[in-house]
Amino acid sequence: MQKQITGAFYGIAIGDALGVPVEFKTRSYLKENPITTLTGYGCWNQPAGTFSDDSSLTFCTAESLIGGYDVQRMAQTFVRWSSEGYWGAHNEVFDIGHTTRRALQRVGAGVSPLVSGGFEEFENGNGSLMRIMPLAFFLANENDIHQRYQIIREVSAITHQHFRSVLGCFIYVEFLRALLSLKNIAEAYLQMQRSVNAYVANQSFNEAEIKHYERVLQQNIAEVSEQQLLSSGYVVYTLESALWCLLRTNDYASCVLLAVNLGGDTDTTGAVAGAAAGLHYGIDQLPPAWVNEVVKSSEIGHLANRFMAAINTPMKP
Repeated sequence: MQKQITGAFYGIAIGDALGVPVEFKTRSYLKENPITTLTGYGCWNQPAGTFSDDSSLTFCTAESLIGGYDVQRMAQTFVRWSSEGYWGAHNEVFDIGHTTRRALQRVGAGVSPLVSGGFEEFENGNGSLMRIMPLAFFLANENDIHQRYQIIREVSAITHQHFRSVLGCFIYVEFLRALLSLKNIAEAYLQMQRSVNAYVANQSFNEAEIKHYERVLQQNIAEVSEQQLLSSGYVVYTLESALWCLLRTNDYASCVLLAVNLGGDTDTTGAVAGAAAGLHYGIDQLPPAWVNEVVKSSEIGHLANRFMAAINTPMKP
């Protein structure tokens, strides 16, 4: 699992960093000016290799899980990022979503992280999906799907507690868990569909909400045309785009470049696709130049090693 963890940790940071300079650019613009490697400056005026809040909050999630699952500690780690730039690429925050900012302000003011997240329908951005990847490894040996769902729900709800955001995180983590044991991406996708559909069928979830993920859960998202794919900051569209890129490519670089060049919320689409691709292909198949060029490269590797050691150590009750 070490190569998968390290691949996922670098994979998210690189995918994120590829997208940072062209966030908000349109698909048509990127068809004329495609991203082919790590570039600098652009819309956020950051040097090449700079990752954003997507990776920072993912690394905060992993850092917190090293000590075991504690949602309060995790939320406080997020607050440390928002207030001090902890795990920021350059130890500062240059990008934070509105829903995440409001939620972390509430946590900082003493509100429980179990009720701090946005719960309105308009608060279904991709801000919890982008950071949820470490739970796939943390829950790799948790065989109770209901327990997995509850932990994913709580971690999402620190910032995003609407069911639609939670379900998106659940689908993604279940897919990543399947990728841990299945070498074929399409098979892992089918296994995710089976497990998620069986679980939601036995719950009293709102069917209208589940229908938002119909293209992911009931169809084959890989068969959707690029024109039908939206790559905005909406959680459903980010998940669709990331899965589409992974299912339609055969290597890490092709996957993340396809994701970023879809335009829109380029850093998060790149991050969510990059985490999955990095997990699947492993650190050895990531472009070495990108691994070396991403900001905080050595710290990312060290975190991956500490995270691996922690989840392989039986937790004290």
